[in-house]
Amino acid sequence: MPYVDGYVLPVPKKNIPQYRSLARKAGKIWREHGALEYRECVGDDLSVKMVTSFPRNLKLKRGETVVFAWVVFKSRAHRDRVNAKVMKDPRLAATMDGKSVPFEMKRMVYGGFKVLVDV
Repeated sequence: MPYVDGYVLPVPKKNIPQYRSLARKAGKIWREHGALEYRECVGDDLSVKMVTSFPRNLKLKRGETVVFAWVVFKSRAHRDRVNAKVMKDPRLAATMDGKSVPFEMKRMVYGGFKVLVDV
């Protein structure tokens, strides 16, 4: 079964064009280093009443939206190898400091996941 890294993060709506540019660049780099799939999605239908919504969970501030993203790998070991290469890639070095990204990195939620069902 594949392995997935998942991300959920708040992004100011005014920064979505800058974020899209960063995500395109990052996605190309992850794919070049071996990721099988790279997706970044921006919130659209976030008004959920019956469960805890992403905006509530992330404590969105006025003018922010949610980005939901994932990267697919062959396995956890493959993820570790690919991510090690990505983190050393000089094309992303400027964004790794946390200051030049168009969102608050400390509010990003991240984790690695074993695929449970793949239909």
